[in-house]
Amino acid sequence: MKKYTRIAALGISAALVVAACGSDDDEADDAAADDSTEEASDSASASDSASASASEPAPESDIVLGIAYDTGGRGDGTFNDSAGAGADRAVSELGVELEELEAATADDRQPNLQTLTDAGANPIVAIGFAFGDALAEVAPANPDTNYAIVDGFIPDAPENVQLIAFAEEEGSFLVGAAAALACGCDQLGFIGGQEIDLIKKFEAGYTAGAEAINPDVTVEVQYLGAAGDNNAWAAPDRAREIANAWYADGVEVIYTAAGGSGQGTIEAAVESEAWAIGVDSDQYLTATPEQQERILTSMLKRVDSSVFALAEAATGGEFAGGPAPIVFDLSTDGVGYSTEGGYLDEFVDQLEDLKAQIIAGDIEVPTAP
Repeated sequence: MKKYTRIAALGISAALVVAACGSDDDEADDAAADDSTEEASDSASASDSASASASEPAPESDIVLGIAYDTGGRGDGTFNDSAGAGADRAVSELGVELEELEAATADDRQPNLQTLTDAGANPIVAIGFAFGDALAEVAPANPDTNYAIVDGFIPDAPENVQLIAFAEEEGSFLVGAAAALACGCDQLGFIGGQEIDLIKKFEAGYTAGAEAINPDVTVEVQYLGAAGDNNAWAAPDRAREIANAWYADGVEVIYTAAGGSGQGTIEAAVESEAWAIGVDSDQYLTATPEQQERILTSMLKRVDSSVFALAEAATGGEFAGGPAPIVFDLSTDGVGYSTEGGYLDEFVDQLEDLKAQIIAGDIEVPTAP
């Protein structure tokens, strides 16, 4: 089995920032650190490229791409669905074969990685930081298979593991600014899933973006579970309860970074005729017409691009591994905001100016509240 050694530009349009980072735990909280950088590559929009190549047959490839989804799997409307979109694009555009498994419980993560390995998948992408411990066991035992983990941090990651990180705080800054611009209000809300540093990046960016527009804004914050509480990602009823209470108290926009729990916030926004902000995927696209009227925007975390970029590199016999993650940020369109529905049309120029300032380094977005 061929050993891949590096990642290079294979028709991928934008450069990725590769940063060395460290962490005190296995929660992937600092996977997007920016201590040192080098150029790699990002992929263009999945939807644009897919439509452009719809009439072309996929090339033949002997690559078997493995995707290990965390709980919720395809159909979660956010994180896992974005990964699935990238995998589907790799199948249609690169001709790779796809093997995928969902972890129904935490105990499934390591067996699923091993099952995909035994099935001949290479590379295998673990979707979510929760796979960190499992991958730390499986990867060293299977040195001829290449792995990647989204949002994961593995101390001294071996050469057959690629860490993939995102600058969630940057995209969250823009949706925070959008919230403040659209509502012209002094009260916003943020609901997080597990109370871990990774999700606090979303909170920190959102609050900073809102304050950049309105220094007097108050952002209510509540988390659905402590670190390790996987129910936090699948508690829409709890999110709905919190959101309804906040909307009743005058909060006008709520941003939820909590996986499938965010659906509860969207439902509450419909009930209260208020605004919700989606996360990871463009949730407007999978919402009902009634819900679409209440989704102001979504913070886009391009897990699809990361999965496709990895598959594209693998088809060229190239792979980057070790302790330095590939970081997808605003400069590579690795994060961003959606404009479906047209609710931000009058504010796009201001948001794009803020985006440019972040990319230029004129605005430094915090990664912790």
